[in-house]
Amino acid sequence: MNKFESISQDQFKNGMRKLAAAVNVITVEHEGFRDGLTATAVCSVSAEPPQLLICVNSQTHGHKLIRQSKCFALNIMARDQEEIAMRFAGMDGTERSQRFDKGSWSKIITGAPCLNGALVNFDCEVINEIEAGTHSIFIGHIVGSRISGDDNAPLIYGEGKFTGLMN
Repeated sequence: MNKFESISQDQFKNGMRKLAAAVNVITVEHEGFRDGLTATAVCSVSAEPPQLLICVNSQTHGHKLIRQSKCFALNIMARDQEEIAMRFAGMDGTERSQRFDKGSWSKIITGAPCLNGALVNFDCEVINEIEAGTHSIFIGHIVGSRISGDDNAPLIYGEGKFTGLMN
């Protein structure tokens, strides 16, 4: 039981808009079905062993596939990949089945789709899942990675819009 009352959803959302974060596309494939979503709720956990965490809404199809496959890929997006980030966020009006029609995709180890040209791809196996409100926190052990050789700037999301770092 909580000792204090929560702030409202609107207060939370307005406050979180001020937290600029890297834009990522989380992808998964299981038994011939692929899905993905755009996310900023991503964090490193440990370097030894290499682990990261992702937060995924439990109502999404991607959540179900991650839970079933026990794998996912984290694709860290470059500034010039805003269109792909919008597509996986459902912001461009395309059907869910068309999400992978944009960009070039390959696999590293687990079979999860990895975006060619992303700043970084982390291929992960799920080692823990924690339910937290409307989301699950999936902790992934990183079993494969690919780092782009390009000097692209990362794609950032803040104040309700995509942006990048100034050079």
